[in-house]
Amino acid sequence: MRSDVKKRVKNLRRSRTLKSLVKEVKGYISAGDKKKAQEKMPQVQKAIDKAAKAGILKKNTASRKKSRLASAIKKIS
Repeated sequence: MRSDVKKRVKNLRRSRTLKSLVKEVKGYISAGDKKKAQEKMPQVQKAIDKAAKAGILKKNTASRKKSRLASAIKKIS
């Protein structure tokens, strides 16, 4: 049970970090700030990859999230 609690805390921390980073990048995208979104993108990709490795996200879901964020950044004029 103790290990389950530790794993749960670790997974929650990882998923919250992921969600906050994605939300931050989406905010930059909606504001039209391409430079800040591009600077933050490597951190988001790293968080998504770690979440996929830990089993928080499935592999294809992680890939789809990264792809959609990258294409949204490219669309900013």
